[in-house]
Amino acid sequence: MKRTAHAHWNGTLQEGKGEITTQSTVLNNTQYSFKTRFADGIGTNPEELIAAAHAGCFTMAVGAALSQAGFKPNDLTTDAILDLDMASLSITGIHLDLKASAIDGVSEEKFKEVAEGAKANCIISKALSVPITLSVQYS
Repeated sequence: MKRTAHAHWNGTLQEGKGEITTQSTVLNNTQYSFKTRFADGIGTNPEELIAAAHAGCFTMAVGAALSQAGFKPNDLTTDAILDLDMASLSITGIHLDLKASAIDGVSEEKFKEVAEGAKANCIISKALSVPITLSVQYS
């Protein structure tokens, strides 16, 4: 299985602009630029897309792990906060903040164990070489 995306760029780093399109066309000529990446501009940026991919992958992995353990997941919500160090122009880490409603038969301790496993084993986590931290709010 392959997934594809297409990016086009025209111009200098600070004055140029580009568009990103994904295979599914959910992003279709979506604007990105220096301003959307390093300031406040309209459009997306690569770091935002990594955070979105990680939040989605991790949340699905939690749901899958709960299902495999015989539990029925309810609402799972994850915020992924990506840290970009502007001095070194590098991603220094991602923090996953998971919020979940009570899931029948799952203790808070078991839920946190499942979440830690999902953090370590989701496809995007395994693709990244930065520290990944996790906080869990289970009610």
